[in-house]
Amino acid sequence: MRGLGTLICLLTLASQAPASAPDHSPRPLARQAVAQAAPAPRPSVVVTAAPDGTLSRLRPEARPSAPAAAPAQDPRAVEEPAVTPDVSTAGSALVKAFAARSPQAIALSVRPLVRPKALVEKAMARRRERARGAVCGDLAIQGQEVGFVPGRIPACGIDNAVKLRSVAGVSLSQQALVDCTTARTLKRWIEEGLKPAVGSQGGGVAGLRVAAHYACRTRNNRPGGKVSEHGKGRAIDIAGVMLRDGSEISVLRDWGGGAKGRALKQMHRTACGRFGTVLGPGSDGYHRDHLHFDTARYRSGSYCR
Repeated sequence: MRGLGTLICLLTLASQAPASAPDHSPRPLARQAVAQAAPAPRPSVVVTAAPDGTLSRLRPEARPSAPAAAPAQDPRAVEEPAVTPDVSTAGSALVKAFAARSPQAIALSVRPLVRPKALVEKAMARRRERARGAVCGDLAIQGQEVGFVPGRIPACGIDNAVKLRSVAGVSLSQQALVDCTTARTLKRWIEEGLKPAVGSQGGGVAGLRVAAHYACRTRNNRPGGKVSEHGKGRAIDIAGVMLRDGSEISVLRDWGGGAKGRALKQMHRTACGRFGTVLGPGSDGYHRDHLHFDTARYRSGSYCR
C-alpha cells in the first residue's frame, strides 16, 4: 500500500505543467556584478593603425572644457573705456575735451603731480627759516631768543625773554620783548579772538600796532607805585590793527562806533579770561588809546575793564 501511494503522488506531479522560472533572482547582485550589468556609456575613442597593421585604441579624448562664463556687466557701467589722461603732458584743451566726452569721466588724474624741484627747495628753505626764527617751541611764534633781561630795580626783569616780530602770521609794528607765557597767550588770542573779530574787514588782519611792551617802570608811571607788569615782561599794549588793504582799526578813533568799533569790543571781550588783566577805553584815562593785556594771575580771576 505504501508503494502504491508513492506512485500516485509521482504521477500527479508529473501531470501538472512546470512553473516558469523568475526573470531575476530575488537575491541582490554583488556590486561588481551590478557594475557589469549596467550599460556604460561608450566614450569616443581614437583608433590608429599600428606599424604592424593592427588597430590599437588610445585613451579616450578629453571632454571639451566649458567656455568660461563672462562676468556680469553692471548696467551702470560706462560703455566707453575709462582712460585717464596724463595731465603732466596733456594741455588744458585735451583735459576739457576728455571731460566733455562723458559726465562720469575723471577729468584729472588721481595721482598727484610731481612738484618742481625748485618749488620743493623753496618750501624747504622757508621751513628751515621758520624753524630758525621760532621761539618758545612754537613755529607760529617768530622772533629771537634773548634770555635773561636784568632790571634797573629789583622787581623788574625777565628770566627767559623773547623778542617777537610776528605771531600766528600777524606781524608786529615793533618787536615786543616779553616772556614765553605772554607770547603763547597772545598767539591764542590772535587765533581765537582777533581774527574772528575782524573777519574779512579790509581783507583780514595783517598786523598789530604795538604801543608798549617791556619797560621797567611803575604802574601808569606813578612815583612810588608798584612795578607794572610791563616791567616783568608780562604785558603788551595794542593801539590798533593793520588790515591787508592798508587801512587800520584804531582804538583811539574807532572805539564805540561802526563795524570797527564792534570789532574792537569783541577783541576786548575775547581777551578777558585768556589774559589776567584787560584794560581799554573807559577803564581810566591812561588806556583811552590802546588795549592793555597782561598775564598777571589773581585769585579772584581775570580783571577786565
